[in-house]
Amino acid sequence: MTANTITGSMVALVTPLHGDGAVDYVGLKRLIEWHVASGTHAIVAVGTTGESATLDYEEHIAVIRATVDLTAGRVPVIAGTGANSTREALALARGAKAAGADAHLSVTPYYNKPTQEGLLQHFRVIADAVDLPMILYNVPGRTAVDMAPETTLALAEHRNIVGIKEATGSIERMRDVMARRPEGFAVYSGEDNLGAASMLSGGQGSISVTANVAPRLMSRMAEAALGGNSEEAEHLDGRLAPLHRELFCQTNPIPVKWALHRMGLIGPTLRLPLTPLADFCHAGLEQALGEAGCLDRQ
Repeated sequence: MTANTITGSMVALVTPLHGDGAVDYVGLKRLIEWHVASGTHAIVAVGTTGESATLDYEEHIAVIRATVDLTAGRVPVIAGTGANSTREALALARGAKAAGADAHLSVTPYYNKPTQEGLLQHFRVIADAVDLPMILYNVPGRTAVDMAPETTLALAEHRNIVGIKEATGSIERMRDVMARRPEGFAVYSGEDNLGAASMLSGGQGSISVTANVAPRLMSRMAEAALGGNSEEAEHLDGRLAPLHRELFCQTNPIPVKWALHRMGLIGPTLRLPLTPLADFCHAGLEQALGEAGCLDRQ
């Protein structure tokens, strides 16, 4: 894989669970088949939207392997492999490679707040040891550490580090990295409300929560944006805008799992410490789903 091989709408897929908390592999197959049929361009397995923080190592690798098997090469699979321990992130990256993932997504270590030098060393250790394309993931709102553009650009010189998912909420940050990146280094939006703008600015795609519930609209929007059709991309993104907002009325993935259950695709189960969607969010999310045609699975 080269940096620009994986482009478009990449769903940050939820991990469906049975009522007892066990992984629901029948539900996972249902979601994957729907995404492939709906034009989703790649699937991110067991990222943070997939509740990676509460799956143990064996479950984590099993879900990656199942996703690889169920997609059967029809779309690329990006495995979530991030951890705040470099040793754990390295083990997950090795497990993802063994499971057959096409690439892996590694979030900046959370809670322990490494320095920029610590981030450089963390990602280089993993990239040196595992010959699998790595996408960095910067989401300071969840990790309490912000990877500076200069750190990203230094890491971009590594042959196995092929892109970054930027979730700072700043289109200017993404444009800055795009302007200075080495040839072939991909920039993906990690904020659904900036996905269209980032692709129209030269980004390669959106790693999306919204794509969980509106995969066809998201894939059409991404194709328009990547094709430079700003009018069509902005029109479709306007239809998606209420979802971009309401799917974050509480902590992700609480709202998106409620939405998928409302659509009849998965059960409602989350693992503690996540809890069910608060009542005050229901009406707004229901309305957003209806406006985007999701209740008819459009």
